[in-house]
Order: sequence, then C-alpha cells, then structure tokens
Amino acid sequence: MLSVEDNELLVRVGPGTGMGELLRRFWIPVMLAEELPKNDSDPVRVEVLGEKFVAFRDTDGKVGVIDTYCPHRRANLFWGRNEEHGLRCAYHGWKFDVAGRCMDVPNAPNGDEVKPWITTRACEVEERGGLIWIYMGPKDEIPEFPYIDICKGDASHRRIGKFETDGNWLQLMEGDVDSSHISFLHKNLDGHVTPGRRSNPGVYNDTKPRWIVRNTEYGTMLAAQRNAEPDTYLWRVNQWLMPFCTLVAGRHDGPMLANFRIPVNDEQSLFFRVLAHPTRPLTADELSYTYDGISFPELIPGTFKTKENKSNDYLIDRDAQRHKSFTGIKSITAQDLAMGQDQGGGLIADRSREQLMSSDVAIVNVRRRLLGAVRSLQAGERPKETTNSRAYQVRAHEVILPREDDIEQYIYAARDAAEAAAAEEAKAMT
Repeated sequence: MLSVEDNELLVRVGPGTGMGELLRRFWIPVMLAEELPKNDSDPVRVEVLGEKFVAFRDTDGKVGVIDTYCPHRRANLFWGRNEEHGLRCAYHGWKFDVAGRCMDVPNAPNGDEVKPWITTRACEVEERGGLIWIYMGPKDEIPEFPYIDICKGDASHRRIGKFETDGNWLQLMEGDVDSSHISFLHKNLDGHVTPGRRSNPGVYNDTKPRWIVRNTEYGTMLAAQRNAEPDTYLWRVNQWLMPFCTLVAGRHDGPMLANFRIPVNDEQSLFFRVLAHPTRPLTADELSYTYDGISFPELIPGTFKTKENKSNDYLIDRDAQRHKSFTGIKSITAQDLAMGQDQGGGLIADRSREQLMSSDVAIVNVRRRLLGAVRSLQAGERPKETTNSRAYQVRAHEVILPREDDIEQYIYAARDAAEAAAAEEAKAMT
C-alpha cells in the first residue's frame, strides 16, 4: 500500500509535477505517423502530459509539434493553413515552421523586421517505427533515441493500434506488468483458443505464479514462473521499459508485443499497442491477432475510442461470461479497460486503500522504481536510463525450461544472441 502523498506523486503529470518532469525527460510516442499521411496534410491536435500542441507535416515531409496557441493573440493553430513549409494562423496570418520559428508576419508594416525575434514552442520530434515521438524536456538534455526493436523494419513488420482511454495512465500500465491477472481476466472457459493468441495455455492451469524481479539498466525484468510438466516450468518474462512501456511475453520466434501507456492528462491516456517483428514482415496468422477484434478491439468509426467502453458496460455478455469467457467482454483490451478505468470508484486509483499480496511484487517494484526516479530528478540527478539508449534493446520471453535451468542465464543468453545478430545485420549494411 502507498501513502496518499506517494500516490499523488505517481499520478500527477502536468507541468511542474514530479512525475510530469520525469516523463518529459524521455522520448514519448504521441500519435501514429499515418495521422499525417502526406506533405501539407491537415494539422492534428495533440495533448500529452496536460499540454496541448498541434502536429503537422510540412512541404518537405518534416513533422512539427508546436504550441497549440499562436503567440500573437493566442488563437488556436489547429484552424491554421498548412502551406509552403509552415503552418499559418487563420486569425492574422502569422506563420511558423516545424522548429517554431516565425516565417511571416503579414498583418504588420514592420513584420519582416520583427519576425526573426518571434518564436513559438516546438518539441523535438522523431518519426520511428510508425509513430511520432516527441521530447518535452530541457533542450540541453535531449537523450539519444532508445534502441527499441519494435522500431526496426518497414510498415510490413508491424501493426499498431491507438486507443484513447479514460483512467490514469499508471493504473492501466500496472495491468500490463501484472502477470497473475492473465490466469483469470483473459481466460476462455470453453477451451477455445483465440486466433493468434500469444500466451501458452499453461498460464490458465497454474494461477499462482512465483516472481523473480530484477532492476535493470532499462527498467525492470519481471519473470513469472508457473508449473508446467512435472519436470519443467513455464516462464513468462515481461520487460518494463522506463517509464511507460511494457514488452509482453510471447514465443521467442514470434513478433514482439509492446504496450505504451501515455498520459494525456491526469485522468486520460493514450494506449499504443504494437505488434512487430524486427527482422521480417508479419505473417497472415500473426496479423489475425490484430484483426479479430479480440486483441486489437474495434473502434467507433472516425475515432480512436473502443466500441466496448464504459458508457455501454463494455458490451458485456453475461451468458458468454457463464459459458465461454471469464468476463463476457469480447476484446482483451476492453477487459483490461474495465478493470483499470474504475479502480475504487474513480479515474485515479487510491492506492492507500489497497491490500497487496506477494503476487503484486512486480507492481510494487515498478512503483518504487518510478518514485525513486522522481525523487532523484528532484535532487538534480538526470534519469540514468536516458543516458543508455542501447539498454532498451531487450525482448520479452515465454519459454518452458527444465526446472533446474536458470531463467536469468537464459534471458541474458537470448539478449546476447540478439545483440550479436543486430551487430551482424549492421555490419552487412555497411
């Protein structure tokens, strides 16, 4: 259980808050690259960490994410014209490029004289892995972009789902690192195997995983051990990447699954669900996992909101709950949302009222890691994870091993093999 004060420190993300300042030190995915489909396409609203921006792709294909409000009379630039290398305010015609520099002040006689001195806030931007990422922190501490394998390859290597969700980002992310809930929340009662399901059926047979949790250079390794055959264990090893990404366990030869929980504000968040393979295109069977409405839920047309949502009780089917699935809710994402969007009666969980067990050790570790990082930053220490981008090149694993085998040695061996393969790949390209 957390104190009320520590809970507040974890969940508040606006400018000047402890957690908000920590998150601003990392690269943050905020939108799909396809939301800006072509040069000079329509601008898009972006809200993250309680701040509002406008994103646009200019005539050369460069992406800008700039302050929503024009510095002249604070008109909303979302209504602006995206034209000839910049975004022009619809109110008085002031124009800004992707770096926030003023290109034109057409409504004043001395416009050409003053425009070199006029700027608006512009985030640092990277377009990687089908996502637009921004950095909101100090300009003298911009970290190298992390080496995350889901960003490798072209569009055929991945499928990305974007979902707008109610509820504080942290309680939704805690569901991603909690392996014990899988045995219940996502269970099918009729033995039916969901097309493309990534988890071994053994996770439903042993409902009491034992944990090995290790702090790492990138975040935390979360290894859940379950009984398999009499002489083997089933291991599900998730990797939590500081500060908001969880790599979810799956077969070593299959695609990776990454969950990003990005705070829009204290009570709303974005969920990016990325299925990707770093070295090859996804197969038809693997893509079925994303199109069946189970793992990647259906959306309300024209939005990023799930059809299954709070307003319709997630379309729960009580007859299906009795006979087919543990919840009666169709999609895995909606099952998670039903649990995370209302913990204790509000969009922000009161963790001071929890009664935690040994099965919650992974969640406890992640909370401690975040609290420690916030307090270190408040003491003037830069987050160490932002200085070691290579550390993020890790994989999550699901594997059955003899009981005498060391899971940590297996993970490190797999990591070393992946690094060696990546080095060979880079060498071949030079």
